[in-house]
Amino acid sequence: MTWARLACAIACVVVAAPSARSQASASWPVYGGDLAATKYSTLASINRENVAKLEKAWEWSTGETPDEEHRTRPGNFQATPLAIGDTLFLSTSYNRVVALDGGTGRELWAYDPHAYDAGQPPNGTGFVHRGVATWTDGKERRIFINSRWRLIALDAATGKPVATFGQAGEIDLTAHLGRAVNKLQYTQTSPPVVWRDLVIVGNGVADRLVYPNDPPGDVQAFDVRTGKRAWTWSPVPRSKRDEGAETWKDTSWKTAGHTNVWAPFTVDDRRGLLYLPVSTASNDWYGGARRGENLFAESIVCLDARNGKKKWHFQTVHHGLWDYDLPAPPVLGTIHANGKTIDAVAVPTKTGFVFVFDRTNGQPVWPITERGVPTSDVPGEEASASQPFPTKPKPFAVQGLGFGDLMDLTPELRTRALEATRGYRLGPLFTPPSLPGTIVMPGAIGGAGWGCCAFDPATSVLYVKATNSPALYKLVQPPRSDSVNAAYTADLSLQPAITFGNPKDTTQPRQPPLPVNKPPYGTITAIDLNTGEHRWQVPLGDTPAIRNHPALQGVQLPALGVAGAPGPIVTAGGLLFASGGGSVLYALDKDTGKTLWSADLGQRAYSVPMTYQTTSGRQYVVIATGAATGAKLVAFALP
Repeated sequence: MTWARLACAIACVVVAAPSARSQASASWPVYGGDLAATKYSTLASINRENVAKLEKAWEWSTGETPDEEHRTRPGNFQATPLAIGDTLFLSTSYNRVVALDGGTGRELWAYDPHAYDAGQPPNGTGFVHRGVATWTDGKERRIFINSRWRLIALDAATGKPVATFGQAGEIDLTAHLGRAVNKLQYTQTSPPVVWRDLVIVGNGVADRLVYPNDPPGDVQAFDVRTGKRAWTWSPVPRSKRDEGAETWKDTSWKTAGHTNVWAPFTVDDRRGLLYLPVSTASNDWYGGARRGENLFAESIVCLDARNGKKKWHFQTVHHGLWDYDLPAPPVLGTIHANGKTIDAVAVPTKTGFVFVFDRTNGQPVWPITERGVPTSDVPGEEASASQPFPTKPKPFAVQGLGFGDLMDLTPELRTRALEATRGYRLGPLFTPPSLPGTIVMPGAIGGAGWGCCAFDPATSVLYVKATNSPALYKLVQPPRSDSVNAAYTADLSLQPAITFGNPKDTTQPRQPPLPVNKPPYGTITAIDLNTGEHRWQVPLGDTPAIRNHPALQGVQLPALGVAGAPGPIVTAGGLLFASGGGSVLYALDKDTGKTLWSADLGQRAYSVPMTYQTTSGRQYVVIATGAATGAKLVAFALP
């Protein structure tokens, strides 16, 4: 087949809008399954009765390797593909965009933006990217990727840049920010959001960048056809007259950075309401230079998608000091609570709470109370005296760390855990970072992570993946540089762990560390949003490095679970599919959490799976696995 004929064939598949409900349900047209981020599929060809027969159908390798010339390396393969007709569209770690045949995994085209030419991004993870977005007017289809400081529009049929979008198919996202920035410090991991004729993007800023006027978190919307900017919204006040300016003492809003929306976000398609999960202001662990509550950091913010005007907000953490970004897309669904039918938004958090609101006006579905929390004794710091606690649902993750939470699988490990935590502060949720060092739970990845949740609209049940892994925040006075200029910041080289042997003795083999806390390290919780009650909670996955540890040989171990940000999808076949961030893909019964099937992927799958059905009628479940040279997309189907 000639290239022209192949392009035409792809175009026929990707341009045509589904004409029947069955065809629409067979696709996965948005990163989160739909604009509401439910990660729900109506497909049921794979179901409780036959999922045990699931087998590998095909796999595709990214083929990416470290680039010695630019000193870059691809990180975890974290993409969740889109499925339009029989074609998959996805991004790779290196920000390449690829189209694959959904039935065979055969590569149809690939576009390389050469994001690595600018060197390694400063986020500490290597290159990662989680997905792309698509738009169609019924005549043409475009694929959008936000690669570092660029937003690029591609022709879905050919993979070529759309010449009429911006300058030769791309725009510079830093061109009209509230302040000039170093482009190399402007990153992207989550896909854009397309609503009607707008493509909307947030941005990423590495936590370790800490200096006055570091990159801001402006959210921007652009015309999908021309690339012209339609509106922008700043999460930090731009003048003393702006809403929230009084929550930034000493006019610290003038120099505050970050407060960005790096996580995926969602849209109420019918109402045109945009829901933003906003992250922490800079710096993440010391707020002496930004005293006050710091609106709109760590807030759920609802904007009018048409013009970027704020409709309502709720701040989930005041004056954040724990890197408790809102990490996941707010989930939209209809629930029946308190005798009313409510179009709700559920906001999962790193703190282990789910906040639930009427998404039209921001009214809490269940009361939220302000409770007193521990204060800080760090010079210059003014931690908030209280924090919001929802009365329902109850927490889905372990909150706070005390001596009763420490590892006790053997008496020796209990002793080692006490020794590993000696000299550090332990305490309840919101115990602030300190100069001696504070061990906090949840840690930096939650609680909830970016892949967190799935929602079943038939039952109004929210399925939440949690991580129970603490972090150590010891504040230090850092050496000043062009990327760090602060009185204090956290020493991120420190982690709470049980270690073995003498690190200075290179003649002896080193045993890997163990967690200081008890298992499970990862769970899935089913939360009924009609009642706010938990239906069930089970450990998800396993951690072989712990289970096979020499210090635990012969010990009868409980279910360990796996720490990690990726969460599940849910299907009408009665199933949840998830890796949880481990090396096994699981299918769970959505009603009980019982594992019905699993497949060892041979390497870590730090990604959210998806499912789709080709025009042949065959349903597939696909998940991205591995990193760097071994990264693969793996598809499963029934025989």
